[in-house]
Amino acid sequence: MEPATWLYFISLATVLSLLLLILLKPQTTPKKTPPSPLSLPIIGHLHLLKEPIHRTLHRLATFHGPILALRFGSRPVLVVSSPSAVEECFSKNDILFANRPGLLPAKHFNYNFTTLAASPYGHHWRNLRRLTTLEIFSTTKLNTFLSIRQEEVKSLLKSLIINRQTKFAKVEMKSRLSALSFNIVMRMVSGKRYFGAEAEDSEEARRFRVIICEIFELSGTTNPGDFVPFLGWIDFGNVERRMVKIQKEADEFLQGLINEIRNNEDPNGGGRRNKSMIDSMLALQESEPEYASDEMIKGNILNMLSAGTDTSSVTIEWAMSLLLNHPEILRRARAELDDIVGEDRLVDEPDLINLPYLQNIINETLRLFPAAPLLLPHESSGDCTIGGFDVPRGTMLLANAWAIHRDPKWWDDPTSFKPERHESKEGDPYKFIPFGIGRRSCPGAGLANRVMGLALAALIQCFEWERVSEELVDMSEGQGLTMPKLKPLEAMCRPRERMIRVLSEL
Repeated sequence: MEPATWLYFISLATVLSLLLLILLKPQTTPKKTPPSPLSLPIIGHLHLLKEPIHRTLHRLATFHGPILALRFGSRPVLVVSSPSAVEECFSKNDILFANRPGLLPAKHFNYNFTTLAASPYGHHWRNLRRLTTLEIFSTTKLNTFLSIRQEEVKSLLKSLIINRQTKFAKVEMKSRLSALSFNIVMRMVSGKRYFGAEAEDSEEARRFRVIICEIFELSGTTNPGDFVPFLGWIDFGNVERRMVKIQKEADEFLQGLINEIRNNEDPNGGGRRNKSMIDSMLALQESEPEYASDEMIKGNILNMLSAGTDTSSVTIEWAMSLLLNHPEILRRARAELDDIVGEDRLVDEPDLINLPYLQNIINETLRLFPAAPLLLPHESSGDCTIGGFDVPRGTMLLANAWAIHRDPKWWDDPTSFKPERHESKEGDPYKFIPFGIGRRSCPGAGLANRVMGLALAALIQCFEWERVSEELVDMSEGQGLTMPKLKPLEAMCRPRERMIRVLSEL
């Protein structure tokens, strides 16, 4: 056969083979990806992120839609800013999105992703959640520590009685409220108080304050190496080196605290002298050593400090700022307290259930200024579909609670402070998510509500409040994970005449 003939048959066979492969190849549906802005090589959309990030993401969602795909360096990110999208993520796909992304702060301040806040979803996490719920945040346990919350609120009130004055005096609130929340958590954890004028001014207390401040600063730092791997290899900005150093100091400090409490037993055989959370966890070490190890206890302490201190104090500060700018709401809240509690005693936690308007004020504050404007990030463990869009495995999920709380589709006059809007308990549960939602929602919401309710009620009941000047209190947001005020709150206060006797007995 002629070479040309061979060439013809070879070419024909090749074409037929290719056609056969195309016909037999399984047909795949093209991926439908969420809307996304133009990205840059290597850094993706990181150049678009400006502080405060929740506002930046809200602006992008306003233009591109409530389901938005971004890329932070090498990490795919899904941003959801509507109740329906949040519901789809945390109901139908709740288990799939139950993981946390492996970010550097979670690694170093959560004992290599082994704590409740940072560990992957699975058997280990479920056991941690069970133990934490039973041994730390159950109603029975929280009631056990009622006296601590009462004493710390009284300490806050005493700090505001400057030289037993009866005239208005200017007070700074941020440090006082921070001391309140830190001392409540630390006394529950260890039986010791470390912050405020009445705290022990020991070397131990000073060292602890420095450690905690540095952990908070580093936890709120965006680490470029989490998103651009080669920056992590060279430890750009020495972020990881600083984290390793402060984590070692924190670990040594907390281990010393655990050892001190472990050795603090009654020599007469009466058990441990303290009834702190560390005591409870140490008592579990024999029966469940894997989940009540010293490392787990230290991780729990750091989790509680990071999640349960700044969040409560910042919310109270925002609430007081809102009340100063809306004196008619402050008067209504005080009238409710006078009617329910009276003037012969200090408001107490059991009263809170009978103070619905006060709770509405707290809820409205959490709506406008959620302590976690972006819920803690989740990560998908498999491919899924959200809002008709395909989302690949390993995508970091950010739920913009701040944007949802201010969405005019769901809230009438959304930027206004209207506590009465919360009188109706009905409605979409996914439009109000200050403590997150789903299986990884905040387990400490009950404690936070007790602290915020009792402290705010006592401040309203016992003092008259005015702004420092005729100008409204500045409501600008500062930078940080918990959305602090840009300018710490200063206010004029004086004891209410009808409460002077009660305050004199503190």
